[in-house]
Amino acid sequence: MRIGVMLPNWIGDVVMATPTLRALYNWFGSDVQITGVMRPYVSQVLEGTPWLNNKLIYDRWSNNPNHGCVGVSKALRQLDVEWMFLLPNSLRAGVIARLSGARERVGYVRNGRGLLLNRSLQPLRNGGGWKPISAVDYYLKLAYLAGCPPSPQHLELETTANDERQADRVWDRLGLGSAGQVVALNTGAAYGASKDWPVEYFVELARRISDEINANVLVLCGPRERRTADEIEFRARRPLVKSLAKNDLSVGLLKACIRRSNLLVTTDSGPRHFAAAFNIPSVAILGALDPRWSTNYHPQEILLQYQVPCGPCGQRTCPLVHHHCMRKLGVDRVFQAVQQQSKLNRLATAA
Repeated sequence: MRIGVMLPNWIGDVVMATPTLRALYNWFGSDVQITGVMRPYVSQVLEGTPWLNNKLIYDRWSNNPNHGCVGVSKALRQLDVEWMFLLPNSLRAGVIARLSGARERVGYVRNGRGLLLNRSLQPLRNGGGWKPISAVDYYLKLAYLAGCPPSPQHLELETTANDERQADRVWDRLGLGSAGQVVALNTGAAYGASKDWPVEYFVELARRISDEINANVLVLCGPRERRTADEIEFRARRPLVKSLAKNDLSVGLLKACIRRSNLLVTTDSGPRHFAAAFNIPSVAILGALDPRWSTNYHPQEILLQYQVPCGPCGQRTCPLVHHHCMRKLGVDRVFQAVQQQSKLNRLATAA
């Protein structure tokens, strides 16, 4: 059996698609050949996992014709895929599936693509919008439509030997392996500023973790957050607070750093779901988005969200400018959650 899967566009959503990939892999048997179609910036997320036999890069902005809609469709046709599962809702995903020649095209009826599918689901409405549902379950429903039995919802990732070597070098350079525990801070949110917790709050949180829990603090970052991570390290002015800002950065390194940390404090972004996939205790700080969309079934996650009359609005930036949903979620409340996780997981050491 040859299957193609159009993967989501966001790193966190790709992680939340891992139960679906696992379900398809297990249901169709050991002879299944699964090809993942993905954006270039998410290709490292699934490195080390067993489910994909082939990867095709889809990037409609690329100058490489092989990465465009026609090029990817041609590659899928050459692979003779029999099934296409469309996890994104876009019309382009439907066009690629139709041009791939796949006999079975499975997806949600969204954005005018219903006629391009022959196995489809209607997403549930909630008034004028869509009823919130975890992306984990949203994707799994497509696997069930193909006959897969009910499957576990837990997220799953792996790291490669190269990822771990990169993290070894970071741990050695920053002295993280010599003593104490490591609390990782993830400040980034590619979705937009509405998911950002103020930098000055992260600075104060880093100080308190260092001073009151006596733990190392590692400020994580991607290329876009490098300056922010460096600023937090500089402003905290604590020897136990360090950042990845001066390192060569990759998704694989980020995965490996989270995997070996004792706790992650994170905004609602991709690394939040890395912690779930590696079963690392976490404190998640949510702002403008309804938390039901990003439920990841992580038993060791504490989710924090300040309730405001205007939220959750789902906007990329605060339309009222004040950003109360994040600014009123203070350091004290987040630090209390860190302390709670510390006690539950025996992270705290004598100060």
